[in-house]
Amino acid sequence: MNKYEIMFVVRPDMEEAEIKKTAEAMKKVLTDAKSNIIEEKAIGQRELAYEINKFTTGYYFLYVVEADSKTEQEFDRIARINENLLRHIIVKVEDK
Repeated sequence: MNKYEIMFVVRPDMEEAEIKKTAEAMKKVLTDAKSNIIEEKAIGQRELAYEINKFTTGYYFLYVVEADSKTEQEFDRIARINENLLRHIIVKVEDK
C-alpha cells in the first residue's frame, strides 16, 4: 500500500449539508476500497488562486490515506465525474 495526500475543492454555491454530503461521498469511495484513512481535515472555505468556472472561493478538504494504485485511480475517475468538485489533486507521499 502507498500513502497518498488527496485534496479536493467543492463548489461554494451549495448548502452546507450538501457540501458535507459531497465530502462524505468522496470519503466513501476510499473506504469502500478498504483504504486506511490516516487523517482527514475539512480546511473550510478559502479563496482560489484563480477563478474556476466563475467561482473565486471553494471549500477545501484533505485526506491522507494508505491505498493501492487502483483506489487512487478510482478516486480520480469519480472526482472527474462529480460536478460538485472544482478541482482535485492526488499526491503520492514517499516514506523516509
